[in-house]
Amino acid sequence: MSLADGRPTSGAGAVVSWVGAWLAIAAMLVLAPFFFASGLMAPLWGVVVVISVWAVLFALAIGLLVKRRPLWVLPVPVLAVLFWWSFLSLGGKFLGWTA
Repeated sequence: MSLADGRPTSGAGAVVSWVGAWLAIAAMLVLAPFFFASGLMAPLWGVVVVISVWAVLFALAIGLLVKRRPLWVLPVPVLAVLFWWSFLSLGGKFLGWTA
């Protein structure tokens, strides 16, 4: 398995990386309701930003999957959670957003 380009070569490592990539795609779908429910706390412009970032990250994950780079798909849901949590936390702290 080559970590430099994110492409598994063959064998059990390849299967594990592909399963992990599909689980990461599933995790993005599981995260979608949280992003769409951000309207309970954020104003409309904030919700548009959050949903747009989720859509871009989801498209990125699908693109990486199509380009056969399953190892690069794995951090995408982590990035999504970090963005969502940070954006809403900072909005609550500095912009006065409340639930």
